[in-house]
Amino acid sequence: MNNTKIINSGISPTGQRAVFEAHGEILTVPAEKGNIRNLTCTPAIADRDPSWSPDGKWVAYFSDESGEYALHIRDQSGLGEVKKINLGDPPSFFYSPIWSPDSKKIAYTDKRLNLWYVDLDKKTPVRVDTDLFDSPAHRMDPNWSPDSRWIGYTKQLPNYLHAVFVYSLGDAKSTQLTDGMSDALFPTFDKSGKYLYFTASTNLALGAGWIDMTSIGHPVTSAPYVMVLRKDLPSPLAPESDEEKPGDQKAEDKDKRDKDKADKDKGKDAEKDKKPAAPPEVRIDVENISQRILALPVPEKNYSQLATGKEGIVYLVEAPIVELNPGPPALIVHKFDFKSRKDETVLEGVTVFQLSENGEKMLFRKGEDWTIAASGQTPKAGEGVLKLAQMEVYVEPQAEWKQMYHEVWRIERDFFYDPHFHGLDLRAAETYYAPYLARVRSRDDLNYLFEEMLGNITVGHMFVRGGTMPEVPHVKVGLLGADYKIENGRYRFARVLQGENWNPKLQAPLTQPGVNVTAGDYLLAVNGRDLGSTDNIYSFFQETAGNEVVLRVGPNPDGSGSREVTVVPVDSEHNLRYRDWIEHNRNTVDQLTHGAVAYVHLPDTAEGGFTNFNRYFFAQVGRQAAVLDERFNHGGDVADYIIDYLNRRPMGRITSREGEDVTDPTQAIYGPKVMIINQFAGSGGDAMPWYFRKTGIGPLVGMKTWGGLVGIGGYPELIDGGRVTAPRWAFYGLKGQWEVENHGIAPDIEVDLDPKLVREGHDPQLERAVSVALELMKKNPPEKFEKPAYPNYHQRFGTVHETAQQ
Repeated sequence: MNNTKIINSGISPTGQRAVFEAHGEILTVPAEKGNIRNLTCTPAIADRDPSWSPDGKWVAYFSDESGEYALHIRDQSGLGEVKKINLGDPPSFFYSPIWSPDSKKIAYTDKRLNLWYVDLDKKTPVRVDTDLFDSPAHRMDPNWSPDSRWIGYTKQLPNYLHAVFVYSLGDAKSTQLTDGMSDALFPTFDKSGKYLYFTASTNLALGAGWIDMTSIGHPVTSAPYVMVLRKDLPSPLAPESDEEKPGDQKAEDKDKRDKDKADKDKGKDAEKDKKPAAPPEVRIDVENISQRILALPVPEKNYSQLATGKEGIVYLVEAPIVELNPGPPALIVHKFDFKSRKDETVLEGVTVFQLSENGEKMLFRKGEDWTIAASGQTPKAGEGVLKLAQMEVYVEPQAEWKQMYHEVWRIERDFFYDPHFHGLDLRAAETYYAPYLARVRSRDDLNYLFEEMLGNITVGHMFVRGGTMPEVPHVKVGLLGADYKIENGRYRFARVLQGENWNPKLQAPLTQPGVNVTAGDYLLAVNGRDLGSTDNIYSFFQETAGNEVVLRVGPNPDGSGSREVTVVPVDSEHNLRYRDWIEHNRNTVDQLTHGAVAYVHLPDTAEGGFTNFNRYFFAQVGRQAAVLDERFNHGGDVADYIIDYLNRRPMGRITSREGEDVTDPTQAIYGPKVMIINQFAGSGGDAMPWYFRKTGIGPLVGMKTWGGLVGIGGYPELIDGGRVTAPRWAFYGLKGQWEVENHGIAPDIEVDLDPKLVREGHDPQLERAVSVALELMKKNPPEKFEKPAYPNYHQRFGTVHETAQQ
């Protein structure tokens, strides 16, 4: 099985095995010796989120064997009867079972924002608390105290920040421990029961607005803290002082050390027969607890996880402060020891980190490798890598298709924002389409069925993706970043795309130094093979992307005056062609307005739009107006960041002895703005013109947007890796209307792309937007600000001589 099929992971309490969820099965993998063990073997059932009990006997997970998810407890050997606990009505999706240290209780969360725990003997779930907002920031981080009598967790407050809470099982009562003035996460009890660790950020600020563009690129740091739970305990970070001891005291200390070592060695053999010590009783004195919160002496970073090892040892996982790259971020794992008070780096470049219950082993993923190694130290390369090549599951396609069919309807039932599903009777629809399952003969057929049935909900962002499909070999064809025409029996360069050869993502093969191929040159040969007009030019470039290729180019079809150049073809021309389109539009606006109007294209409202706006808008500050082009915008976040900056107004002027006076805020274009929209812009591309109009920034030119403003994310993956969405965040207007979804944003000035004009090299929408901007500039010319006379506060001394001011 491919390692990418692993969805969830865990480690046994002493690190002898790892446990994985893969393709709907729960499997354990030995650290060194033994076989991979499939605990469930259920091709038609989804088993999710495995967790190993601290006593090593059991593995807990959620299973939909009954038709709805329940908690299953299975012997870690995979043998014996499965204990099953119904998690109540209404049914839901459940996450992350967390065992209590005494292996008698389990805490977990559900899709409905609830935190629960269940006593495995009583089998009745108890609701601990409910979070405030349904968002990707929803994380309750449950963690048990060593005596299994408290649950630490986090909860969002009305300010969107998280606070640390504790729940007493004895009193059935929750208490807030942090003041809510910072974003506090990952509450974790020390093994001694004396302390509670957590991280907190005081600069999350705009980062809390997960759906807004202002959260993109916003640097966030946090610091780890220790909370002393009892008022009679000393500080674990009290000042230390080295002191010289008298000779007799040194001898006594040595004798004591020798005796302690002898006692420790003597007790090793008896330790196996010895009953485990009773867990420390945890007492939390809430009064004045804020004064017993101390910062660990480590640098502030963006900590994304916290775990406790043995008593007084904390592991901190550091994520990038700003991350704009796709995929899971590369993490750095630190260990802090209260005895040495030192912060050590243990791992770098990992994407998953988990610590065993006894704190002696760690499971981590780096690249495609999963590794179990001793904690607290950097393992040698290749040491402890798990042998996953033999990890296999048995698949019955039609059985799992039936399970996934039901799963898809459950996802819509539980995640879709409208509990009435836009008027669709969900149960009737599921019954209606069920007979078609018998005719499904491929995974592609199943996706087609999903698309047909989910279309009845009548909503945008209803996506069906992936699943187990045959792998089709892909042959990469190298591209040169050019258009061709055929003349005189040869391929001739009709256009050579310009790049930004300093930018790794925009390197143009033909414009590199020393290559200098231009439009009009002939392409005569590739790697010594003569190329004629009857040849398929792309066949000459199979598997050449990223590799050196020798071209013969020249001014004449007969090869006279030709030369050889070495190029490195790219595997995609998308970025080069996109840049070419932007630059053509920008130059067109420059020419039509004599440099008075800026042009900025916004491809999305995520990282691409954030990058483009920052680069192109602020580089054109000083111009008198701007055309914002959001055609083909495929969405992302809500573009509050862009709207805020477009809406900046002059507030004041700044002068100095030298240089031009400056208008503040400085980074703004104060003149008219026009936005171009079309029917291929939606999602965040609907929200941006919606807000553009709401704030009165300027007119919209073009065609109506496609009308799909609902948010998606956070759904369980289907057991074979397929995915469906159930739009869960819907926007409505301030006057109680669904203004955008299934409506779109209509332009103020409708302009379609006339095919005849486009063929002639015109862009009617862009040209009209420019003319509108120029008209607005005439009606509202740039403001002129008069500098006042310099003040004179000392008239009794007479007038200051003019030369004294120079």
